[in-house]
Amino acid sequence: MTRFIDLSIPITNHVVSDPPVMRPQVTYMTHENTWEQIAMFFPGLTRDDLPDGEGWAVESVTLSTHNGTHMDAPWHFHSTTDSGASPAPSIDEAPLDLFFRPGVKLDFSDRPAGHVVSAAEVEAELARIGHALQPFDIVLVQSGAVYGTDHFTDQGCGMGAEATLYLTERGVQVVGTDAWSWDAPFSHTARRWAETRDPSIIWEGHKAGRIRPYYQIEKLTNLAALPATGWTLSCFPVKIERASAGWIRAVALVE
Repeated sequence: MTRFIDLSIPITNHVVSDPPVMRPQVTYMTHENTWEQIAMFFPGLTRDDLPDGEGWAVESVTLSTHNGTHMDAPWHFHSTTDSGASPAPSIDEAPLDLFFRPGVKLDFSDRPAGHVVSAAEVEAELARIGHALQPFDIVLVQSGAVYGTDHFTDQGCGMGAEATLYLTERGVQVVGTDAWSWDAPFSHTARRWAETRDPSIIWEGHKAGRIRPYYQIEKLTNLAALPATGWTLSCFPVKIERASAGWIRAVALVE
């Protein structure tokens, strides 16, 4: 029997999962105050004409394509990929066959917040769980970030350029994290940058997509419920023309 595990956070006004400038807004219109919307289609209709005087429930949502559990396209990272040889694809150009594939979970939740995971750490974690990466495996990272807690955007470790390229060199084209970003939180990277002034450390995991394209899921949740292997991930993105990302409902199917 297949068990379905929901790995997606909700779009909500009440849990902070983005910086203030990027927070989503949901406006709720409910049955008691929408009868006039219906009356626009039926001239002369009164509230009393409707069963119990109720209209419909409908919501208006103001969103970034990067709110909620979403998938970044290579276009988000840079204008070109394949080391400059190709235009970076947007989310509507993503091949759908990438998004229903066997999944692998790498657990780095014991690393301190802001830690940048290396290729050697990825290799060691794969050895620990006894998995040999296959082309098109979807690799999810349990980062140590906990959705719904304070300062979520500052939590979790990040995947560096070296670790990202280790995965894509082996045919991985879709990755994901339960943190706000695939990279280490900016608050931690900013402190390192202030000391070194090395621009290569800024958004380095994302910028690895300049070299080899890949798709990246952010703000997953419930990864602790997943085994390391033995499951399939469904993560189809919403099709938004020329967009850098699309929202997904990430669901793991565990046999």
